[in-house]
Amino acid sequence: MPRHEFQPARLVTGLTALGIGGVYVLDAAGRVDVPGAWPLIALPAGLFLSGGVSALYGMVRRRRRSTELPPPENSPG
Repeated sequence: MPRHEFQPARLVTGLTALGIGGVYVLDAAGRVDVPGAWPLIALPAGLFLSGGVSALYGMVRRRRRSTELPPPENSPG
């Protein structure tokens, strides 16, 4: 399997979705009682957090690229 670039915003989004789904499974099993407004707060909060992680990671990548040394200009010919 080819390696792919790490995308932390997708990780946060996936963990948010898994968390919300897990709470609903616990609710269906009768272990917890989920108020009706909970997903209306949790889902946008998770997406907002994901957007913040994406912006932060973009700034880190941009800074990392700007501090890298350029490739040598030894062109054959």
